[in-house]
Amino acid sequence: MGALAKVNGLRAPAFEHQFETDRPQQTLELGDALGKLLVPGDFIGLVGELGVGKTQFARGVAQGAGVPASQVASPSFAIIYPYAGRIPIYHADFYRLTDFEELYGTGFTDLVGGDGAVLVEWLDRIPRAAPSELLLLTLRFRNPTQPDHRWIRAEAYGWRYVARLQQWRQRAL
Repeated sequence: MGALAKVNGLRAPAFEHQFETDRPQQTLELGDALGKLLVPGDFIGLVGELGVGKTQFARGVAQGAGVPASQVASPSFAIIYPYAGRIPIYHADFYRLTDFEELYGTGFTDLVGGDGAVLVEWLDRIPRAAPSELLLLTLRFRNPTQPDHRWIRAEAYGWRYVARLQQWRQRAL
């Protein structure tokens, strides 16, 4: 079973779209466009290999939600980092976690469906943390010889996220 199947439980997404970026700034801008659309309770999962741009994308999301760039950092060691913007953004990184019990001890589960949007890097490490409805993004290199070229596959699970993905797609075109 692949990493993506662990997260989505082998369900088919209600809607999907693939974005392409050719440089890190485009990845940031794509995240910014999504960040402008987020509302409290949204859950965005990020999956992809090391160095593919998950944190760059998350920086863009935070920027779009009105978080000053100076506040945004990779939460690898803190596990969860809250940002104050137009809405709260809870940026989590599961890379260093080993299981759901370890995650549970951080208070993460109290944030899901709460007063802000949750953005999780390495969601495939602890797929049990994913709610049944979410926007799942898989970042991949398009060509190993051109590391700035990426595909970002967005899958919407649940009608709330179908609407969010359609709005995002229109805004990003």
